[in-house]
Order: sequence, then C-alpha cells, then structure tokens
Amino acid sequence: KMAAAAAGGAGAAAALWSEVNRCGQNGDFARALKSVNKILQISKDDVTALQCKVVCLIQNGNFKEALSVINTHTKVLTSDVIAFEKAYCEYRLNRIENALKTIQSASQQTDKLKELYGQVLYRLERYDDCLAAYRDLIRNSQDEYEEERKTNLSAVVAAQSTWEKVMPEDLGLREATYELCYNSACALIGQGKLNEAMKKLQKAEAFFFLALIFLQDVTEEDIEAELAIIHGQMAYIMQLQGRTEDALQLYNQIIKLKPTDVGLLAVIANNIITINKDQNVFDSKKKVKLTNAEGVEHKLSKKQLQAIEFNKALLAMYTNQADQCRKLSASLQSQSPEHLLPVLIQAAQLCREKQHAKAVALLQDFADQHPANAAEIKLTMAQLKIAQGSVTKACMILRSIEELQHKPGMVSALVTMYSHEEDIDSAIEVFTQAIQWYQQFQASQTRGANPKSPVHLSLIREAANFKLKHGRKKEAISDLEELWKQNPKDVHTLAQLISAYSLVDPEKAKVLSKHLPSSDTMSLKVDVDALENSHGATYVRKKAGKLTGDNQQKEQGQGEVKKKKKKKKGKLPKNYDPKVTPDPERWLPMRERSYYRGRKKGKKKDQVGKGTQGSTTAGSSELDASRTASSPPTSPRPGSAAAVSATSNVIPPRHQKPAGAPATKKKQQQKKKKGAKGGW
Repeated sequence: KMAAAAAGGAGAAAALWSEVNRCGQNGDFARALKSVNKILQISKDDVTALQCKVVCLIQNGNFKEALSVINTHTKVLTSDVIAFEKAYCEYRLNRIENALKTIQSASQQTDKLKELYGQVLYRLERYDDCLAAYRDLIRNSQDEYEEERKTNLSAVVAAQSTWEKVMPEDLGLREATYELCYNSACALIGQGKLNEAMKKLQKAEAFFFLALIFLQDVTEEDIEAELAIIHGQMAYIMQLQGRTEDALQLYNQIIKLKPTDVGLLAVIANNIITINKDQNVFDSKKKVKLTNAEGVEHKLSKKQLQAIEFNKALLAMYTNQADQCRKLSASLQSQSPEHLLPVLIQAAQLCREKQHAKAVALLQDFADQHPANAAEIKLTMAQLKIAQGSVTKACMILRSIEELQHKPGMVSALVTMYSHEEDIDSAIEVFTQAIQWYQQFQASQTRGANPKSPVHLSLIREAANFKLKHGRKKEAISDLEELWKQNPKDVHTLAQLISAYSLVDPEKAKVLSKHLPSSDTMSLKVDVDALENSHGATYVRKKAGKLTGDNQQKEQGQGEVKKKKKKKKGKLPKNYDPKVTPDPERWLPMRERSYYRGRKKGKKKDQVGKGTQGSTTAGSSELDASRTASSPPTSPRPGSAAAVSATSNVIPPRHQKPAGAPATKKKQQQKKKKGAKGGW
C-alpha cells in the first residue's frame, strides 16, 4: 500500500511539474504558483519547488513574500543557490545596502549578479565603481542586451558629469537610440554646454518618434511619459539660460499631463518653486506637495533631495513660517554639518526678524568651526555689516580673508568702501598690500626675475591714479616710475610722472620732459577735407564761416562806414486808416485809459429788483403810472407808432414783459439740451 501511494504521489507531482513548465512558458505565473504550492504540499523541502515559488512571486511583484520565503528556508535555499533572487528582492524593496552585502557574499559571481551589482552601485552613487563594472560587462558579454548595457554606461557618465563635475571621457558610444542621446545631453548639461545639450535633446525626441514605428502595443500614456522626461530636461536648460517664462510654460504643460513618475514631478515642482522665489508663494505651496509624494526618496539622487529640502526651508522663510524654517534648516545642518546653505538660511531668517547681531554671531561660530568655508561666510558677514551701516567693520572682516586680499575684485571693493568713509590712508594701504603680494608671488614663480603680470601692472596703475586723484602726488611717483620702466613708450604715464614731479622736483620734471615725443611725431594723420565734408561738421563749418566774416568786417579800415541794417516794416491792422490819428493811449490796458467808464450794464438787469422783499429801486419810479401825464394817452395814429416808441420812455403795461424772462428761457433750454446730451 505504501509503495502504491508513493507511485501515485510521484505521478501527481510529475503532472504538476508539467503544468508549471507550461505556465512558465506562457507567462502565467499566477497559475504556475498554484501548481508549485501543490508540489510543496507533497514535498515541503523541495529546493527546485522553492526556487520556482520565489521566481513566481518575483514575476508577480510580490517581493516581500518572496524574500520571506527565502529567509524562512535558509537551510535549503543557501546563498549559492538563490543569491541573485534574494539580492534582487532587496534591491526592489529599496534595501540597497543589504543587496550589496548579498551580492558580495555570493561564492560565485554570475553574469546576472554582475548586472545587478552595477545597478546597486549606481543607486549608491558609487559612480567610479559602477563605471568599471559596466565596462567589464560590455567587454566580457555578447548577447542581445548589449544596447541596454551601453545605455546604462552612458547614464553613469552623465551622473558623474552632473553631480561630481567630472569631465566625461569619450566612450565611443554610437548614439543610435533616444536613450543614448538623452544621456549624452545630460552629460553636456553637467559641463555647461547648454546649446549643444538642447540639440541633443531635440535629436533624442526625433529618435523616439522614429522608434515608435517599430514598437507595438505602445499606449499614448507611454509616449507622453517618455516625452515628458525629454521635455522636462529641455525646460531645465531654458531655465539655466534665463528663459524662465518658456521654462515655466513647459513645466506646467508636463504637470497637466499627470505623469506617473513621481521623481519627474518632484523635480519639475522644485524647479517651478525656484523660478517663483519669493513671488507667487501660493503656487509654490501647491507645488511643494508634489515633492512629498511617496517613493520620491528612492527616485532621486542625494543632491536632488537635498536641493528640494533647501527650497522647502526657503519657502517657509518667504511665507513667514519662522519656526518651520528653523526646524528644516536645523535638520539640514545636522545631516550636512559642513554645508553652507543651512547656516545661511538661518542667518537670513534672523535678519528678517531684525536680529542682525545674532545672525553675525551665528556665522562667526560656523566660520570658526569650518575654516575651509570661512571665506564665503565672512563675505556674508561683511554684507550684513554694510546693511547695518558699519562700513569700517565690514572692511575689517573682508581684510581678514587672506586668500582673497590680493584679488582685484576685493581690492576694488575695499578701496571704494574706504573712499566712501574718506579713509584714504587705509585705501592706499590696501593697494600696497596687494602689490606686494604680487611681487612676492611673481618672484617665487620666476626665480628672481621681475616681469610684471597684467594684473600686477593694472593694480599699480590703479594705485597711481587713485593717489593722483586724492592729491598724493609724492606717493604716486614710485608707482608711475615703475609703470614707465615697464613701458618707456607709454606717453600717458610719462605725462602723469612729469605732472607729479612738477610739484616735488621741477628740475626732474624738465629732464623727463625731454623724453616726450616732438609735435611732428605726434601729428595725427587726418584727412582734413574729408573731415570737413562729413555730415557732423556741416553745422560747425557754417557757424565758423559767419564768425570769420564778422572778424573780417571788424578788421577793415576805420574810414569805411558800416552799413545799417534795414528795419522790417511793421505790420498794420486791417482796419488801419492813415487819415485818422491813432489813439495815444492804445498801448495801455483798457482799464487804465482815461475814457474808460466801466462795463455797460444791460437794461434788463437794471430792472430786476434788488434788496429785501418789498423794497424799491431807482428804476421803480419809471414803472409808476401815477407819475405819468394826467391826461389819458391818445391812440396813436397809423404810421406814428415807431416815432412814439423811439421818443417816449413810457412803456404800456400790456407791452411790458417780466425782466429777464427771455434769458431764463434760453438758460432752461440750454440746460435741457445739455441734460439730453448727457443722457445719450
């Protein structure tokens, strides 16, 4: 019975293994997993069955369960048997350090483990080791994955150029795919060759559309996802070139597509925040949420994640979230104690809170703890002192930066600041120290010879000009002599030297003046006729001609009588009558003339009563009928009405009209017209 049962179990296992094999060839790993589990029920420690189960789980994306199976059966699944599967599960679960240990502990380094080793080194940002690993793989393998290995190799070179600022070597890779073109563009961006990088990205885009012809079952989402990566890099180049509007437009277009790559979205959102700076902070607060998406930390490099955290701290400062800004900057400082930005952000936040003294003290402590970064910190301290109005203290801080004391920019800044404070002696001392540094450096480089570098000579000339400008001609003589010694043909320097000696040693000035070139040698070769006929000399020539004519007239003999200029006849008014004597007071204003009687008042205005109600005026007597002739007026004869109205001042009552009535009507009509016009 036992033999029969064993035979039956073996037959069932064989059927299950054939099912597993068939499902594996068809890619149906979920069904294959069911068959493998049935086999393990028959034989729970079957090494092959356990391996198949791990592979099926990996193919289905169940990396945690696969790793759990491996760790549960460590006695059966030793590192030699299942090292690759274990390392791959750890790699996919972002346990990169564990994956590296698993690979290194394997007794035999297979090709699969070498491929995975290269990926692990890239994620750990060990680019030199990664480059060596891929070179070894390309050299010692010949299969259909050679193009993918070259793509990975170019990605390593691009990362070195971008993050480590290493000059990439020419690997001789033929850019036949859009991935290789894209990686080459990234390497060019790291070198600062932005125009060439843009052309490479355009070439990559063209290669991508060409590759779509040969690809099958490619969805529109896949196309947009690939193009979004290329377009995002194009927008980054535009941003670096200062074309922020174009970059911002392209960034927003990519975000509207809603790509599934959280790393790409985080980078684009961060770049938009850097464009916004302290403006449009509400948009920045929306975009910063994209940088907090799950899984972003596994998609980006350490420097990218660090840059995002810096920008979060700056955004908190711009939005007046002081506590959040301090918290983020303190966290960044604990992660990278030697980094400058966290300390600078903290100092900026203190300055926004008007605590400049604390900001300076914070920067001073950092400079004392990290002397390598002291120069940049002291420059910031000097800027804060200048903002406070302490220019002299700022100069003291700048002069304490020994490695920058001789730089022309530093010398210029110090001289300008000391001049502003009217401390000419300190400014001259700055020039002297810088010139002495160059003298010592030049002597050490040339073994005792004394040739002056262009920067050295430029400093000497600036020092001489500064001393001459501020009346220190005695001190400027040595500098001018040094310059003239280096270039005896420099007439300008010789003239300055003679001018300086004229106040100190006139005899020396006379001796030096003999070295000046004669007037014949200094004559300029100028075509006078061409100069006079030029467009700009036309007006000057005409004016000069008039002046010379006047001079000739003055130089004539005294006997000649000067010709009088003819006076132009004055214009007469149109109604001018020569028979009538003009008014002698016509030049006076009307009010000042003797016959002015004031403005005539209209009769109708005189008839309007003035004063309180019931009072009478002088004109009221004319309206009183009792004061007229006692006899009733006779009816006018035909034809005599005009004569009566012309000679008599009496107006019949029926013919009288209220004073000012017509004018009132006109005014009312005007008001109506105006109102109507305004209504329209």
